[in-house]
Amino acid sequence: MVSSPHEALHRIFRADPGLFARLLPRAGVEFPEYTAIESLDTDLTEIRPLERRVDGAFRVRVAGEEGGFLLAVEAQGKPDPDKHNSWTYYLAHMYAKYRLPPILLVVCKDKATASWAAEPIRVGCGFHTSMVVYPLVLGPGVLPAITEADEAARDVGVAVFSALAYAADPGLTAILDALASGVSDDAKKSRSRGDSELDVDRVDWAEIVEIGLGEGPGREYWRHLMATYTPNFPGSNTIVEESWLEGRAMGQTEGKAEGKAEGKAEGKAEDILHILDVRGIEIPDHVRERVTDCSDLDVLGTWLDRSLSVAHAEELFGEG
Repeated sequence: MVSSPHEALHRIFRADPGLFARLLPRAGVEFPEYTAIESLDTDLTEIRPLERRVDGAFRVRVAGEEGGFLLAVEAQGKPDPDKHNSWTYYLAHMYAKYRLPPILLVVCKDKATASWAAEPIRVGCGFHTSMVVYPLVLGPGVLPAITEADEAARDVGVAVFSALAYAADPGLTAILDALASGVSDDAKKSRSRGDSELDVDRVDWAEIVEIGLGEGPGREYWRHLMATYTPNFPGSNTIVEESWLEGRAMGQTEGKAEGKAEGKAEGKAEDILHILDVRGIEIPDHVRERVTDCSDLDVLGTWLDRSLSVAHAEELFGEG
């Protein structure tokens, strides 16, 4: 069954087709200057009763090149040898149907799958190779994670893809922090310019992230962030407790440097405890006191990352 995170990982390109030209160079792949990128029908079924459907299909028009080229986009959650047959079929069928050169782009959410997907697909016998497919791959280890708010604000689409690609990474909280702050900063700039349409896009991006993260603490943490940065985000009022919001707000109030650091520490401590609570992890009094008493932002950041996956509250501290 196709999952919502799977859909989000490739549908992001339908929301922003120009994302291809901004992401691939970050992976070391030169993308030509294009005049248009058009979404194509993803149904590659033949007359025979065998359905074959690629996740995404696009036509890239390039100045000076008649017809341009095609992009077949596949979201892959785990290594699957059967996909090699499907992918070679997709490329051959698209080439025959459109008479344009096709390129396969595989988007992944973990390094092992990305490494597997990047392997060449050879079709033929031992004495002769008839065809070789070289997939392009975007995912962890291929693209750098975006953990700075100003970089996220410069290109929200790229930052959203970074969050989805690194959804299983232990450092996800830092990526989501940067993205949430970047979305907020970009939306403020849009409002100051009167770009109301762009503000709507920010909400769309936020919803894509929520769907793409899938069920789990990562999605809950993103909802908390959106409730802080975007109070009108759908469902935020029913998810976030008032005390959690106050803790986050304290971390963002203006004032002296010492006051800011103290507020941020209190906000992170509230984040940690709230995530544990949402996950149903019992929090002993001594753990709660140690977390709330800590003022070291780096230490709190480490505990925050661990709060997404620990089985017991004491494991936050990495002891025993």
